[in-house]
Amino acid sequence: MTRRAYVMKLTSSATRRLAAAVVTCTAILVPAAALASAASAATAGSRASTAMPARPVTAYVVNSGSGTVTPIDTAVGKAGTAINVKRYPYAIAITPNGKTAYVANNGSGTVTPIRTATNAAGKAINVGLDPGAIAITPNGKTAYVLGSGTVTPIQTATNTTGKAIKVPYSTTFAPYGSPGQVLIASTPDGKIVYVASQSAGTVTPIRTATNKAGRAIKVGKDPFGIAITPDGKTVYVASQDSNTVTPIWTATNKAGQAINVGSLPWAIAITPDGKTVYVVNNGSGTVTPICTATNEVGKAINVGLTPVSIAITP
Repeated sequence: MTRRAYVMKLTSSATRRLAAAVVTCTAILVPAAALASAASAATAGSRASTAMPARPVTAYVVNSGSGTVTPIDTAVGKAGTAINVKRYPYAIAITPNGKTAYVANNGSGTVTPIRTATNAAGKAINVGLDPGAIAITPNGKTAYVLGSGTVTPIQTATNTTGKAIKVPYSTTFAPYGSPGQVLIASTPDGKIVYVASQSAGTVTPIRTATNKAGRAIKVGKDPFGIAITPDGKTVYVASQDSNTVTPIWTATNKAGQAINVGSLPWAIAITPDGKTVYVVNNGSGTVTPICTATNEVGKAINVGLTPVSIAITP
């Protein structure tokens, strides 16, 4: 595929948890908390507390062809001044506290940090070849950048890189990447980052405490999407060339039996209660539901032609 992806994410100064997977898909909004938390409960004899006013929420749009990121003030629907980054920006991830956006520049092998308070770009950070996806741990301390055969950790406090972690080579970044892909994701507790390698048909677990890669886990051919259940117990991997979804148990990093779905599964989303996985089948124009308790598939749901992405309301 030669289409470049444009990624939108929401930020706010209110703390929120992000699924650390970065998506490279067209016009996807990642939900963020728009309201500050309510004041603490009133004590006896004191005035009742009230909720704080809404904080500004900004959507950041990655413009691959122009090498910029455009901030949009969602309160008024107005675009701000475009922020210059490096060549072919391809993915973006935002820290859970909403203070910094990290942009992977596929054409220059760098990541550009952007301070959301000022929308000013910081010094570009050198990473591996062809960075195309980013995952930030839930505690916001580390950003993991997936390139061609490596994952580079960035310490967000200092914007310095650690030693690159070798993983099986993957070939699906710009200009070959496709909408809907999620190739790297963190467990909710931030202890493991899972990385899909399309060429090898594997998923590699990385322990964030040591930044050591574990043994690659065999899944279907051409893994195209990863999603992790809210309880962190199961990773679901969609493999488009085998028309399957493979569950991986995080306690053991063992793959379960592959689940047959529709043609060319591209993207996965899991309901907030963790009970159902929805799989987008690009080739058959359907969405397949999977019950996580049994890993049995439900009746395929017909949607539009060549679906590529999916998102679920909170």
